[in-house]
Amino acid sequence: MDPKGLIEAFGTLGLFLIVFAESGLLFGFFLPGDSLLFTAGLLVSQGFSNLPVILVGCFVAAVAGDQVGFLIGRRAGPAIFRRPDSRFFHQKNVERAQAYFAEHGPRTIVLARFIPIVRTFAPMVAGVGRMEYRKFVTYNVVGGFLWAVGVTSLGYALGESIPDVDRYLLPIILVIGAVSFIPVIREVLKMRQAERETLPVAVAEPVPED
Repeated sequence: MDPKGLIEAFGTLGLFLIVFAESGLLFGFFLPGDSLLFTAGLLVSQGFSNLPVILVGCFVAAVAGDQVGFLIGRRAGPAIFRRPDSRFFHQKNVERAQAYFAEHGPRTIVLARFIPIVRTFAPMVAGVGRMEYRKFVTYNVVGGFLWAVGVTSLGYALGESIPDVDRYLLPIILVIGAVSFIPVIREVLKMRQAERETLPVAVAEPVPED
């Protein structure tokens, strides 16, 4: 998906809805969250909308999306997570979020914000795990602020400092996309390594002596 095209097609409200969906709805895992926020910041530096409006709107949408995801996980998570794979749902995505949550604990809610796919399923996993609601809200607000405000502000700052930044928009988005998927690849490799280590090892039977 072209982040710039999405923003130009759906406007400010569309931007907020996409951030909301990717933060906590099952079908939102494929949406370009990081590059979308960064592109929004770049476009604001070129005259698109107003920076405070974009920052506040993206922050509220990100926090609200995680809250909805948490409630979905708490009320219907086990039933949803047992469903077969479909176009918008894959058990492996849940497993990645669960593995990340098991390794990093509650701070996963903050760290997952910067990891595609994991950030969509992490609040649901927290809900299924009955994470304390007040603790979840705290981590959610911190993570939502760092992600939504931080990434968008970074895009705005870059747009303000580089003339004709539109010329470099596609390479920048590709770099952001590649960097954001590094943690996902790392977690997948760790999971596969763990699976190999838990495979039963065949023990050779001793050869009887003559």
